[in-house]
Amino acid sequence: MSGELLDRILDYVGSRSSFADARFMEIESRGAVIRNGEFDESIYSNDSGYAVRVVNGSIAMAYVDSEDWDRVKAALDDAIKRSKKPGKNRIYHGKAERATWSEIGGDHVRDHSLEDIVGILKDADSMAGDASVRINALSDRFVHQVYVNTDGSYVDGTYSRIFFNYLVGVSENDRYEQSSEEFGWTGGYDNFDFKMISDTIGTDVSNLHEIILAPSVEPGNFDVIVGPEISGIVAHESAGHPTEYDRIAGREAALAGESFLTGKTFPYRIGSDKVSVIDDPTLKGSYGYYLYDDEGVRARKRYLYRNGYTSEFLINRESAAWLGQESNGSGRSSSWDMEPLARMSTTYIEPGDYSFEELFEDVHRGIYIKSFTEWNIDDIRFNERYVGKEAYYIENGDIRGRIRRPILETNTIKFYSAVDAVGKDLHFSAGICGKGDPEQGVEVWMGGPHMRLRNMRVK
Repeated sequence: MSGELLDRILDYVGSRSSFADARFMEIESRGAVIRNGEFDESIYSNDSGYAVRVVNGSIAMAYVDSEDWDRVKAALDDAIKRSKKPGKNRIYHGKAERATWSEIGGDHVRDHSLEDIVGILKDADSMAGDASVRINALSDRFVHQVYVNTDGSYVDGTYSRIFFNYLVGVSENDRYEQSSEEFGWTGGYDNFDFKMISDTIGTDVSNLHEIILAPSVEPGNFDVIVGPEISGIVAHESAGHPTEYDRIAGREAALAGESFLTGKTFPYRIGSDKVSVIDDPTLKGSYGYYLYDDEGVRARKRYLYRNGYTSEFLINRESAAWLGQESNGSGRSSSWDMEPLARMSTTYIEPGDYSFEELFEDVHRGIYIKSFTEWNIDDIRFNERYVGKEAYYIENGDIRGRIRRPILETNTIKFYSAVDAVGKDLHFSAGICGKGDPEQGVEVWMGGPHMRLRNMRVK
């Protein structure tokens, strides 16, 4: 489908509404899975269609996957009719944007065959050595989208994303340990870092053999140093999600959950002044990268928490109108037939001034939790739990013996309040974040530095 009806659609609904926008989106996706060295499955899809929003007495949406004008017109007439009913009808307009942007890299995903993908997966499988469970998956996605609205916006965006994830498991002495990692980039296969992936898989399998034999921790209070994998999931779950404004307003309550920030007076103190959390879609190459959101609003860096206080919410055109603010470019949709919701992109804890060694120097009795094997958080993103994967004792500033599955059980305020030192390093991992009804998953990066927390309960 070519998208050639976009201007005609906008002209039709624009003359029958106080505001309207339309976008054409085409998505081509491919992928494959290798399980224990054997080909398991492949996927391919090529999908396209139009999403149209009409604002009158209320807001109504139309979705159509046809270039046949009669079918398109019938869907538009239905949306116009529904929009005449009374309801919520505030929408942020903002200035008209005229832009074309692209991020497809130098080695285009369309230049790689399914056989290439399977070859990469077999090479990855060979890195897992003697792991009893080995699952590797690789997919890529090419997207072209054009957005227009009645205020004069025209934004044409093209990008591709690559996602790799693996799971390895080791059995020994009647115990089982497993590890999984996710990697993602926006751009072409020139961004795809296979060496990092293969090194990580090999290290993971070696670690699992040692973890499986390690003793459990004696419960108690410790100073805790967490690695970037943990600071990243903390940033995503306990800063990104609770600052999505539709959660605060209650719209997502029965779907993806609520926010512990609902009803608070802002700025609200979250924790230590050492902690700031950023969401930045413009971080080039990140798995959540974009220059304009799916509502044609220019993206920018956003401080969700700044020096221990709430600073900014993630808002789209609709929630911006509720607040009487400008949209900060957080409207994201996974497909042409999905509504853009207020979503994260690349969310991370801002690095500080401490070297890795300095974080450990005055820790006399502590635990270093480098990565996690499990995490949990409640629906309001407040009570949370992290189970360590690679973890060690710290004695008088030195890393000592391994620990198996230490558990850090806390809440968002206690976690951020306990932070007294933040490292200089910054590392990211990728993920697919689900939200909405019907649920839609969008690509995200999450990350952070090493951090030190004082006097935390570990069991």
